[in-house]
Amino acid sequence: MADTIEPPQLKASANLSNLPGESGLPFFGHTLSILKNSSKFSKSMIAKYGTLYRTNSFFRDIVQMMGPEYNELVLMDKGKNFSSEKGWAPWLARLFPNGLMLMDFDHHKAHRHIMAAAFKTGPMRGYMERLNDEMPERIKAWGEKGSFAFYPAIKQLTLDMASSVFLGLGADHPERERINTALSDMVAASVGLVRVPIPGSLMYKGVKGRKYMIEFLGSQIEERRKSDGDDIFTQLCIAEDDEGNRFTDQEIIDHMIFLWMAAHDTITSSMTTLVYEIGRHTDWQDKIRDEIKNLNLNDDRLPYDKMNDLTILEYAFKEALRMNPPVPSIARETVRDVEVKGHIIPKGTTIGISTVYTHRSSDHWDSPEDFDPMRFSPENSKGRHRYAWIPFGGGAHMCLGLHFAYMQTKVILAHLLPHYAIEMPVGYTSKFQLMPIIKPIDGLPVKLRKLDS
Repeated sequence: MADTIEPPQLKASANLSNLPGESGLPFFGHTLSILKNSSKFSKSMIAKYGTLYRTNSFFRDIVQMMGPEYNELVLMDKGKNFSSEKGWAPWLARLFPNGLMLMDFDHHKAHRHIMAAAFKTGPMRGYMERLNDEMPERIKAWGEKGSFAFYPAIKQLTLDMASSVFLGLGADHPERERINTALSDMVAASVGLVRVPIPGSLMYKGVKGRKYMIEFLGSQIEERRKSDGDDIFTQLCIAEDDEGNRFTDQEIIDHMIFLWMAAHDTITSSMTTLVYEIGRHTDWQDKIRDEIKNLNLNDDRLPYDKMNDLTILEYAFKEALRMNPPVPSIARETVRDVEVKGHIIPKGTTIGISTVYTHRSSDHWDSPEDFDPMRFSPENSKGRHRYAWIPFGGGAHMCLGLHFAYMQTKVILAHLLPHYAIEMPVGYTSKFQLMPIIKPIDGLPVKLRKLDS
């Protein structure tokens, strides 16, 4: 974020002058206000213009649609009016081209059908076994530290798990560290303000990382197609739909890199919020711990068939995702002129819907600033708009890996909470930056206190 600001793929804006809103400062628009405090900025714009308004940020005009009704309109997209590919392309196309988020309509549907084979029950069981295998050593290392910053620790853990579960690489694989660095550089570049690979910039490092990953993955595909490995990479190499269609080598590479990106920082962010909240609300930590103990696990290994028994933990995870959705907003672009509540939005307009605004709106959530997992119980969920909670998106582009996110979170806590209490300094609160991905500014200092056996 310290790099010189360069405009990303500037294009002529559609004429939005008839829509309520404003353009902000010359060149920068509202970018600086959004980076400083996006929630405060959104509230001020809604107060002036209502829940549909135009703004200018990150070098483009954007029409913001705020709230569950607009979320449903855009994400369900019954008229196929909103392109996910064009909405995300300015940020993701250079480093993560042809991922599922950068595909639309029938093209997206065909690729999703093939990829779904890698997330069926059989492969998911294999992924879970890998997580259970590697978790004890990671949790033990945390416990030996005692006090540490949780965000960088969970980020490293998810990197290592990605190497194992996604790529099938052991801890002693000679390329594992280089892979972690390459993929981390790509993620950092994707959310940086510099959009061209100037030497020394984040984007320059990201482009180099992608080149390396293309070479590494490409060299492995032929061998993986002949194997029966239980990692996601191998499963993508052998995945096919009901008609026998498979991915090409380049499609495997593109999907593999994109899946890794989509899973890594999002689980890091959501796990950090969950640990922060149960660290501050220790009664919920105790409830989750008791629920885990009641499963009578052997060596803390969470069986796939018992994963759904952790309902209290699932409520808590959903509440963490509500309070701090890892992806604060979702982008689309209109593929034709669209009428929305009397407003004509021209073809080629960038559309933004705000996950953060929806999740924190008192119009849809009682006391939204409070951590209350029971708001996700069946009896307390009745009558709530189904698009008031969208951490995994919705419609055709609903996150394919959402069950993997639940699984990874449950395995981590099943190995952690029976042995350690999560403690934080008395009276401690953390501040979370919202853009580009939600994370604690101070890294989230925690202490693990070992419990009596």
